[in-house]
Parts: sequence; structure tokens; C-alpha cells
Amino acid sequence: MTERTIRLTVSYDGTDFSGWQRQSGDRSVQAELERALGRMHGHPVRVTGAGRTDAGVHAAGQVAHFHTDIARIPAERFATALAKMLPPDVRVLRAEEADPDFHARYDARLRRYKYYMHHGGPSIPQRERFSWRLDRKPDLARLNRMAACLRGEVDCTAFASAKDPNEHKFRYLHHASFNIEGAQLVFDVAANAFLWRMVRSLVGTLVSLDASGAGTDAMREILESRRRDRAGVTAPPRGLFLWNVDYYDRPTRRGRHPGPVPGPGNGPRLVPGVGWLDGDDKE
Repeated sequence: MTERTIRLTVSYDGTDFSGWQRQSGDRSVQAELERALGRMHGHPVRVTGAGRTDAGVHAAGQVAHFHTDIARIPAERFATALAKMLPPDVRVLRAEEADPDFHARYDARLRRYKYYMHHGGPSIPQRERFSWRLDRKPDLARLNRMAACLRGEVDCTAFASAKDPNEHKFRYLHHASFNIEGAQLVFDVAANAFLWRMVRSLVGTLVSLDASGAGTDAMREILESRRRDRAGVTAPPRGLFLWNVDYYDRPTRRGRHPGPVPGPGNGPRLVPGVGWLDGDDKE
């Protein structure tokens, strides 16, 4: 039996989810994908994501992978089939064949997030759902001057949640800046990895510092203090999107995938967008 690794690019509205990660009794994006793939395969299928987004956080380009023992479906057809099985707040944008040892989490080179904000009078409901309303118009130049210290290898202890399990809190930040997209202010940040609620803590702190008229070095001083109580509020999840994930050209470790997933199919079944699959549709 030959097994394949399929890479997915996934978008979701995180408003009604407890997050990406499967949690007992709560609705999660991972569980929705695994439920749909389980129906296709006739046995449980495990899905692994690049980033474990928190409750209420969205994704424009989450990346995930799974292993399949179905031989005759072209990789791109998994996206078609999953579109017919998933709820409307989760969509697979692309499905493609991957190296057998590809790992969505461990092979990621860079994760990019965008955080959306707006200010002013009444706005359309969709903006309120996906953006944080600010009480005042921020100073874009001041925000970018304060964010300039968020480059390279940075000790992010001051912006880690107290519940973050990571002992090592240094992260390599590729870029961090504010810009205007239409009528919205956007914080765009990319790093090799992030601590739990780190992006939302960065945004909340920078917005608070700008509102208080703090000096340009205020953000750097908070970083150097390594104290969470020196940082500002944690911005709400609704404005945050996992925007995209970049990867190395080759898997970072060979022999990672041990082999076929156990469990035979449960007889012939009709897969929407694909057709009938026999329980013996394996190689």
C-alpha cells in the first residue's frame, strides 16, 4: 500500500471556533477538516497545521497536511471534495501533492500575520467582525518608529502569555510594520514562529503607547524589561489573520513519516466532487 502526503492551504473565519486545535467538546478547525476527511477515507485521518491559531482568530492562508491511502484521486481534487463537506466558515483554497516527509508545522520557514484595525464613525458589520475598532486615529509614523525594534533575534518574553508553555522565548522577526489598506490600519508581522498571543500583545501595546504619547524608545524598553506587566493590553482576536506560511525547499528532516495510516475503508462510499470509492481503493 502506497501512502501520499497532501498539503492544504486553508482559509477560515475563526469567529465561531475555539481555535485551530482539536479540543474536547469545542468546535475547532482541525476537527472539522478531520471529520470531512474521515468521511472520505472511511477511517480517521489526522490533520496537522502550521499554526495553532487561538479562539476567534482567522486565517487567509493556513497550511496543513495529512496522509492519504487513497491512490486514484489527483491531489487537487481533494479541495473540490472538501468544499462540499466542510461548513461555510472553512474553505480549502488549494490541495497539492507534497514530499512524503513534508510537515506543515516543522518545515515552516516563516509565518506571517496581519492585524486589522479601524476608527471613526459607524462601519459595515463585516468590518466590525474582522477588525478592531479604535477610539482615536493612530499616528502611523509614530507606530512605525516604535515598532522598528522588532527586527532580527528578539527576546519576546514581555509579550508572551503567562500560559505560554515555551521555555525558549527568543523569536526571529523578519519584519513588523504598520500600513494603510483602504480605510483600515494594518499591522503586518512575520517571524519564524510566535509565542501564544504574542501578535495580539504587540498590537495592543503599540496602540496603547501611541495613545499615551510615549517616546520612540518605549517599545524597546518594554522588550528589554522582559516583564509582561510592562506591556499593554492584548488586542481582541477578531482583527487577527494568519496570512500565509513560507517553507524551505525540502523537508527539514527525512524519515519523519513512518508509513501507512492504519485502518481499512468501510466499503464503497460516495465522495462529493469525486464519485464512488471502493473500500479497496488503495495501492
